[in-house]
Amino acid sequence: MTINLNMDPNILLSVINTKLRNDYDSLPTLAKEENINMDELKEALKKNNFFYDPDSNQFK
Repeated sequence: MTINLNMDPNILLSVINTKLRNDYDSLPTLAKEENINMDELKEALKKNNFFYDPDSNQFK
């Protein structure tokens, strides 16, 4: 699935957390491999009060 930062925030959260859980050991790795601007991703999720937790490697 192509990650579109403009998709519904709850779907974006689900897609990103699934990829982090199953495919990537960190957000920087996901951003690099999926060719996503990490700051733009964080900002898109921050609008709905989701923040990245590096200890759990997921957005909460």
